[in-house]
Amino acid sequence: MKAFVVKAPKEYSVELIDIPEPVDNEVLVKLETSGVCHTDLHIANFDWPRQPNYPMVPGHEGIGIVTKVGPKCSKIKVGDRVGVGYMFSACGMCEYCISGKEILCTSRVVTSLVKPGTFAEYTIGHEDYVLPIPSNLDIVAGAPILCGGVTSYKALKQAELKVGDYVAIIGIGGLGHFAIAYAKAMGLNIIAIDIDDKKLESAKTEGAHYTFNANDLSLVQEIKEITNGGVHAVINTSVSATSAALAMYILRRAGKQVLVGVPPKDENGKVEFPLSILATISGENHVLGSVVGTRQDTKEALILGTKGIVSKVGQVITLDEVKDVFEKLSKGELIGRAVIDFRK
Repeated sequence: MKAFVVKAPKEYSVELIDIPEPVDNEVLVKLETSGVCHTDLHIANFDWPRQPNYPMVPGHEGIGIVTKVGPKCSKIKVGDRVGVGYMFSACGMCEYCISGKEILCTSRVVTSLVKPGTFAEYTIGHEDYVLPIPSNLDIVAGAPILCGGVTSYKALKQAELKVGDYVAIIGIGGLGHFAIAYAKAMGLNIIAIDIDDKKLESAKTEGAHYTFNANDLSLVQEIKEITNGGVHAVINTSVSATSAALAMYILRRAGKQVLVGVPPKDENGKVEFPLSILATISGENHVLGSVVGTRQDTKEALILGTKGIVSKVGQVITLDEVKDVFEKLSKGELIGRAVIDFRK
């Protein structure tokens, strides 16, 4: 099969490799589409502290048809259309798994980082963690829901906002566009922030009520005037550490910053930002982390996807074009999501 293989940071090529064989509770999926997530680029380039298992196949937003099942499979059958997301499997027994927070399982296995991903004609999934795909879901626009969509959706759930609240979305890439779509459906007042005016124009088209360039020195004052004191929450999808510091200045009292985007590690191998302890205490502000959603979160996001709540698809590509998309992502030039269509 053809696969996009990463042999070392920034060393990519499309190669012919063996089709994997499912064992135990695994299923073999012939992929139809796969989203390209910024996380794929970070993992491939070893931007984060954990080193991938090179050579590796990235990708964790795949939709396809099950063509073979392992001998212990009982829930998924050949012919089912399923989604293969970020989490390959978890232990199923720890306090997080039994409370429906399996994404926090310390024994979780991650697609692409540990298991081969979805930038290939075939991939392997676990029958308990692949997601049934609704028959009326557009599988091109719907593929990025399996990571980008559910990540933004869960972040907004974590913010606990109500209709009419103000939310600032920092970083108008793939996650940011998803966040705008969900925030619009939730009846929120949306402020989009980025350093790219083209992305801000796209945000306005997608439903943002206000847009600000992060380099605008009057940004904090203007947002506080518009919102009468600051936003109720910031959904921070940016991969710049400085954006997390900026977010704290535009929160109203008791506001929440939900951190979603992960910047590359600095020269010391850390991913951090400065935080005023006094201001955080006196304003009773909250800083939350939100990783990829659970299986339940993903099911909800997929249902919303059937109702047209999806991210903007900027490019539909072939496997051979992934390298070009990685280049655009690294430069911050991609507007919307890129999706591989293996049927092309």
